[in-house]
Amino acid sequence: MPHGHHHHHHHVDPEAGDARMAAAVGVNLLLTLAQVVGGVLSGSLAMIADALHNFSDAASLLIAALARRIARRPADSDMTFGYGRAEVVAALINLTTLIVIGMYLVYEAVLRFFDPQEVIGWLVIVIAAVALVIDLATAALTYTMSKTSVNIRAAFLHNIADAMGSLAVILAGVLIWAFGWVWVDPAITLLIAGYILWMAWSEIGGVIRILMLGSPPRLAPESVLATAEAVEGVAGLHHAHLWQMDEHQTALQAHMVIETGAWGRADTIKQTVKARLEEAHGLTHVTLEMECAAHICSGVQRIGH
Repeated sequence: MPHGHHHHHHHVDPEAGDARMAAAVGVNLLLTLAQVVGGVLSGSLAMIADALHNFSDAASLLIAALARRIARRPADSDMTFGYGRAEVVAALINLTTLIVIGMYLVYEAVLRFFDPQEVIGWLVIVIAAVALVIDLATAALTYTMSKTSVNIRAAFLHNIADAMGSLAVILAGVLIWAFGWVWVDPAITLLIAGYILWMAWSEIGGVIRILMLGSPPRLAPESVLATAEAVEGVAGLHHAHLWQMDEHQTALQAHMVIETGAWGRADTIKQTVKARLEEAHGLTHVTLEMECAAHICSGVQRIGH
């Protein structure tokens, strides 16, 4: 997703991660319940902030798991490109949720600065330590899958943010317990919120780019067209569209002009162009409408309509 990261994709059994996802969802729901109870009993806003984030984790993992199943469905007459974008939509939902949660926590923390509450430090430490262990375990469950899926990566990032949050809450608990610094609780909450917002904002652009049919950040359209035009017999390309069908598949659609006198080899030229594009840029979904140089479209753009 984002933004020009190069992913190395390994072909694994798509069903293999489902059990891990289910386990991660269950564990996070239990943790959320424990943290809400602990936050209320101890009076810690930071603990409740962590609980809210954990609940969003469970929801994000559940959405991610459902999206994985939907994405594996084959193409049909309703979804001719297949269902792979279900994972991108899920990532957008999860990242948007993170932004909303982050803004809510900033609001609550600012209010708490003006109206300090008593916080039971030792209880915060104990519950946050348990939360940290569970956060790390959940992150471990989804780490491998996160390398090859924008959807799972969004869920994995939720877990990493949670682990950071749990560490921060432990620190807050220690300072409150040792020195009685209740202002540390909303301060830590602001740090958690800031991290959540930064993380979600840095990831969401790439997801939106896919949904907006943007060209892949890793591929320069002119470079792709130049590769095709380097093939003997190709006079040029125009009306080109380069977009990501989902996180892993990129498509090209263009009009390709065949040089004068080469029309008899047009099919061979087209196959050569497709082979070059796959070899050089990994493009496996290429649609080329061929035109004779004598009857080329007039007044057309090189890229887009």
